[in-house]
Amino acid sequence: MTELRPGAASRAAAAQAVFQVLEHQRSLSTALPVAASKLSARDRGMAQALAYGVLRHLPQLNFMLSKLLTKPLKGELLILNSLLLVGAYQLAYMGAASHAAVSATVDAAITLGRNRQKGLVNGVLRNLQRQQSELLEQIAARAELAHGHPRWLAELIQHAYPQHAEAILAANNQQAPMWLRVNQQHHTREQYLALLADAGLAAASDSPLASAIRLEQPVDVQQLPGFAQGWVSVQDVAAQHAASLLQPQPHERILDCCAAPGGKTAHLLETAPTAAVLALDADAQRLQRVHDNLARLQLTAVVKQGDATSADWWDGQLFDRILLDAPCSATGVIRRHPDIKWLRRANDISALAELQARILDNLWPMLKPGGTLVYATCSVLPAENKQQIAAFLTRHADAKQIAIGPGTEPDWQWLPGEQHGDGFYYAKLEKRT
Repeated sequence: MTELRPGAASRAAAAQAVFQVLEHQRSLSTALPVAASKLSARDRGMAQALAYGVLRHLPQLNFMLSKLLTKPLKGELLILNSLLLVGAYQLAYMGAASHAAVSATVDAAITLGRNRQKGLVNGVLRNLQRQQSELLEQIAARAELAHGHPRWLAELIQHAYPQHAEAILAANNQQAPMWLRVNQQHHTREQYLALLADAGLAAASDSPLASAIRLEQPVDVQQLPGFAQGWVSVQDVAAQHAASLLQPQPHERILDCCAAPGGKTAHLLETAPTAAVLALDADAQRLQRVHDNLARLQLTAVVKQGDATSADWWDGQLFDRILLDAPCSATGVIRRHPDIKWLRRANDISALAELQARILDNLWPMLKPGGTLVYATCSVLPAENKQQIAAFLTRHADAKQIAIGPGTEPDWQWLPGEQHGDGFYYAKLEKRT
């Protein structure tokens, strides 16, 4: 048997992950670890780069293949379509060495059990090499292809942010930086920056948040000084504002609703270690990650499975503060999860907005008079954010919005890439006494 070229396994794994996303609507964060489970660390990194790149540039790559295939691949050959997307991404957008990229992708067809179609893969990719410049020019001339988003989502963003739409769409197709949250129970930011420097890891402290550090290059968490000991966590700078906006105080009773995987729960306890925090989530499997994060950070909270639209889990005691990181479209974190563009549907938005309203209405009676609720989403869509809060205020006369936005804005909408952060929304509500 002919020995396969280095890189064939990573191309095959990337194709399998892309196939699961596109054909079976599985999330990339679920599909990729399974597809890449037997790879070396280096090959896993390559498979991840390829799969993420394909999903960032899917419309452009589909356009190229439509010009190069005589007929669409269907049935048992659909996996080859995903493999060709991987090959096309390497040639058109990755800057990979053409000969090595084509050869490894052809050999990946063998890994995928498609030995008889090696010639097809080779032929399509060789043709792409020859026609690449012309095809990229055609793509650049078509706005609906150039931005790499489904039309319905691009139109919503363009309508909501006519001055910023192009920047948002472009930011969504960039790789997000790796942000750290320093556990200030152990170190100050300056102390941890020194530890990073000693470990040879370049970092920036360009956020006003005293906990936030941005790495110049992403690394495996095990390379972070004291990660296993709970000195630091990975959390985007925009998400780190949740704790500072909620302002947890010692000994208060606090609800973190929709808490999994527990980053904000932990940050609340790092900020106010004696607070009594209840971390609630409906997903038992994701709640295990809350337990894991709390254990690593040596923090204590009550962790409970429960439906945020009901009161079955509530003991009747009012909360001083509530953090609601609501279920949302996740349109603010597309640069971290490019599969969102292809898994989300236009009619999901109204359904999510209805769910958010039900959760808000259910939690509000659980808040003490004079208490604070911070509403957060990782969305950029007004229906889930500004419009959601405006509607809530009309339903609840005892709710008062506390201004937190820059300038005169009552709320705070981060856009993707703004201050190097994810797209995020915050509104702060106080219950009148």
